[in-house]
Order: sequence, then structure tokens, then C-alpha cells
Amino acid sequence: MSSREQFSLDGKVAVITGGTGVLGGAMARGLAGAGARVAILGRREAKASEVAGEIAAAGHDAIPLPADVLDEDSLQAARQILLDEWGSVDVLINCAGGNRPDATVFGDLTFFNVPRSALEGVVGLNFTGTVLPTQIFGELMAQQGRGSIINISSMASQKVLTRVMGYSAAKAAVDNLTRWLAVDLAEKHGPGLRVNAIAPGFFIGEQNRALLIKEDAPSSPGESPVLTERGQQIVDHTPMGRFGEPDELVGAAIWLASDASRFVTGIVVPVDGGFSAASGI
Repeated sequence: MSSREQFSLDGKVAVITGGTGVLGGAMARGLAGAGARVAILGRREAKASEVAGEIAAAGHDAIPLPADVLDEDSLQAARQILLDEWGSVDVLINCAGGNRPDATVFGDLTFFNVPRSALEGVVGLNFTGTVLPTQIFGELMAQQGRGSIINISSMASQKVLTRVMGYSAAKAAVDNLTRWLAVDLAEKHGPGLRVNAIAPGFFIGEQNRALLIKEDAPSSPGESPVLTERGQQIVDHTPMGRFGEPDELVGAAIWLASDASRFVTGIVVPVDGGFSAASGI
């Protein structure tokens, strides 16, 4: 098999949860460009249709799958739509996730007064929101005896970051789940079923833009945005000296989804500009 053939996703069906977001959308477009038929799963039906429409307009196969990763009934309905449309699933990217302000330890909010509801909400979205789609779409892969599940972790799972206590714990659980599932599924359903994760460093998305960039700061066209204190701290601790671009996750996603990684399972791949390697001194 040639290198080009190893990385090809021709004929594969991919589901991307959180495919309506910046990072999920970039990976969906990247997988489609590599030949996959992609299903955009997200709570915002109009946005899922918009992303799928953009991919289809570029000459690729894409459909929206409106569903909530915490609602089993909607996930089951999405699975049936997928089966009716394409008959199988080969790749699942669990990209739905995020943090929330009332679970962020900052200012008057300390570890001791984080609301339980906020903590459970963040852990639920990031961890349970990975487990449920994996159960529902992964079951199809287990029946086939093949498939690639790619979880989206975070640098927050590997290095202590101030403020994001609940999010960090949830993503650490995703890392552990990735390794546990890799062993369990390979032993019970064969080596064709693999589970890995990507741990992005710092990328600008819808949720963290205001935290990292001073949107109201004056700048000239073509100039880099003015960073907040938090944003500058991150860049200063990233050896490459910048935030990641969403399409820089695509290469790792295609590799893990394709036959090029067919002997790879149970790993967490950092895509972080060297953040995880740097000691800060």
C-alpha cells in the first residue's frame, strides 16, 4: 500500500460531534478533503446544516446530524439517520465539549464555592458527552470489527492550568477513558477497532476568544491581535510563540482515522506548539 493510499479516507464514513464548532468544523472539512463522507453532529441544527452545506458545496459528501451528546434518544435518532443514509460508520471524532464561567475558579469564585451544578455540567459535557456517542456509534463499529474513535482531550488534562479545575478533571477522565477503551475494545472486538485522542494546545475558538484576545484594542489591518494577560502568558509558555490554527489539527485527525495508524491505539497525541514539552524556565 502506497503512502497516499494509507492516508486516504475514501469510502469511510465519519461522525464529528461538536462539528459545528471551530475545531470540529476544521476537522470535518479536513476529513472530507481526504475522501470521507462526514456527518456533522451538533445541537444547533441550523449550524450543522450550514457546515454540512459548505462541505457539500466544496464537492464532498456531508450531512447534518442534529443531536445533543447528552441526550441518548437524540443520539439514537442520529444513528438511524446515518444508517439510512450511508449504512455504516468508520470514524467517530468526539469534539463536543467546553468550559463555563461558573465553573472557572477566578476572582470571587474559589475552589470552595464552585457550584456543584456548574462542576457537574462541565464534567457531564466533556466526559459523559464523550461516553454516550461512543456507546451509540461505537457499537456499530464493534459489530463491524473495525473503526477509529478519536477523542478530543486538552493540554489541561496533562499540565496544571489555573482556573479550569472542572474542565481539567473532565479532560483527564477522557484521557483515561481513551486508554481503557483502547484495551477493552481491541481485546473484545479485534485489532481493527482503535481508540486514540488528540490533545490540542491553545486554539482560538468561540468560547475562549474574549479570554485570550482584547477584541476592543485598536490594531491596524494585518497586525496580530492584542492579547489579554492570560493570552500572553500562554504564548510565552508555547515554544512556537503563537496559538494554533484550527486546520493544524487536521493532519493528526486524518492519520488517526486512516490506515496509516492501523497499529496505533491507546495514545494521546499533543498538537500544541511544544507547550507540553516546555518547563517554563
